[in-house]
Amino acid sequence: MSDRPVLWLPRRVSDATIARARKDYDVILNEADTPGTSEEIIEMSSKVDAIMPCHSEHFSAEVVSKLDPRLKIVANHSVGVDHCDLPALAARGIVVTNTPDVLSDATAELAMLLMLGAARHAVRGDRLMRTGTWDSWSPSFMVGKQLTGARLGIVGMGRVGRAFATKARGFDMEVHYFNRTRLSPDKEQGAIYHESVDTLLPVADFLSLHCPATPETLDLMNAERLAALPDDAILVNSARGALVDEDALLQAIESGKLAAAGLDCFKTEPGGNPKFAAHENIFMLPHIGSATTKTRDAMGFRALDNLDAFFAGKTPRDLL
Repeated sequence: MSDRPVLWLPRRVSDATIARARKDYDVILNEADTPGTSEEIIEMSSKVDAIMPCHSEHFSAEVVSKLDPRLKIVANHSVGVDHCDLPALAARGIVVTNTPDVLSDATAELAMLLMLGAARHAVRGDRLMRTGTWDSWSPSFMVGKQLTGARLGIVGMGRVGRAFATKARGFDMEVHYFNRTRLSPDKEQGAIYHESVDTLLPVADFLSLHCPATPETLDLMNAERLAALPDDAILVNSARGALVDEDALLQAIESGKLAAAGLDCFKTEPGGNPKFAAHENIFMLPHIGSATTKTRDAMGFRALDNLDAFFAGKTPRDLL
């Protein structure tokens, strides 16, 4: 019988990650690649020493209370850990890690796609071409909103927010931001700091969300805050669906208050909000912000680095 740690992979991570994991761990892989249920997490905790979950596996306080003492570490294959009850896990002595740094550029790239797609009528244009219904043109045809020189508001200037700001400067956008603490000048790079979200909103022709989902940020963009944006503004969310009051967003779109929205995350995942589909000025993607080969490998390797350190008796780099 092997004396190597047993690792459960509830989702099918990259091939490179699986190959590396199998060199040092006895791996149990969920070949079906379906989200691990609460019952499965509890059952597997008695069979494994470590779990590498994604944001689709939820470690609620109730689930954590039923975990077997054998489970020693939850090495998340994600940056966000809103699917984990960290105090409950800590109380059980279970180590938790995440994968920061490695997905910032990929997610920022996708946020730029969302912003451009929303601003330049990507949904309507694509449908016209695919359905063969493009039959006219005029100077007023599909006129969109230009990024160059526009004011960009960023909520959350962590790694992804800063990477997004760097890319936005390539469009000569004027960057404004809110963060819990002001950045140092070298990280700020000329961006204009706001002490609150509410002072940021009125100057955001485009607003991009890059903050974590916490009880404090639930429905951060509610009806009142959406109303505080300039008329014809565009909202981009590549962070977490919990940040946006979806009913309020629909009202803002339908009333014409917002010109458009670009969304990669939703309150219900998978699936999203079916009401959004009726609006061609809502450009949507199915939560694929970090979905590049390079980034998926890097995320898996970072999670394995944390596992390797833990089982070597060292402090994992990304200990939470």
